[in-house]
Amino acid sequence: MAKRRVGAGKSRRLLTIGICAAVVAAGAVVTPQAFAGTAGSSAASAGSSSFFERLRARFNQGGNAGGGNAGGGNAGGGQNGAGCSDVELVFARGTGEPQGLGILGRPLEQALADELPNQTVDSFAVVYAAASNQRSAGPGATNMTQHIQQVAQSCPETQFVIGGYSQGATVTDIAIGIRGAGTQGEAIPAGLRDRVAAVVVFGNPLGIRRQTIARAAPEFADRAVEFCATGDPVCGGGNNFSAHLAYARNGDVQDGAAFAAGKIGG
Repeated sequence: MAKRRVGAGKSRRLLTIGICAAVVAAGAVVTPQAFAGTAGSSAASAGSSSFFERLRARFNQGGNAGGGNAGGGNAGGGQNGAGCSDVELVFARGTGEPQGLGILGRPLEQALADELPNQTVDSFAVVYAAASNQRSAGPGATNMTQHIQQVAQSCPETQFVIGGYSQGATVTDIAIGIRGAGTQGEAIPAGLRDRVAAVVVFGNPLGIRRQTIARAAPEFADRAVEFCATGDPVCGGGNNFSAHLAYARNGDVQDGAAFAAGKIGG
């Protein structure tokens, strides 16, 4: 699967689109018109159960699709206080996925732990509805922000890697202060933003507006990476729904973890 990576200081031309997708976890079922106010149609919108079942089988992640907030990529206690980790991944799942880290957050946590064998890595799954109308993104951003505030207060040395997939990327956009990215939500206070070592997002709907994090939130330009597979209708012009489901298997998760690990302690 061809892909495009949008990193610090890089720009790309994104085509406006009239079709967007939402992801339903475990089988990653694509639902057209996931974004409120978008137009367009797709053969998938007919809701063929056989089509959905094929997608579920194709993208089956092998069992537990949920996952809660009991993270811990590396064993052992944190080095900056009881119950604190050196690094915490705060990740927002995609539309329709059940509560948990989701189909990308889980492997991202493991890949990040593998990249940082000498540091403790924990995780937090953003608690939000991940509703198909996308209106839950703002409340998700508020939950992400409030969690970071709570942990930062208790664990002064913990560094955060934040991110999300699809609507979860919108959650992240709002949390880092990008206006107009979605419904209203609470952003991470300016005084805590230096605790965010890296931002990693996949299939970011911000691309619909021909925007990137680097341009919309320059403060995070050098510590943010966005992955958009070629043909993904959610983040860049295209109508290939399979592209929006490719991130778990096309190497982007590993690349995102390597990017984030390179920012830890920086």
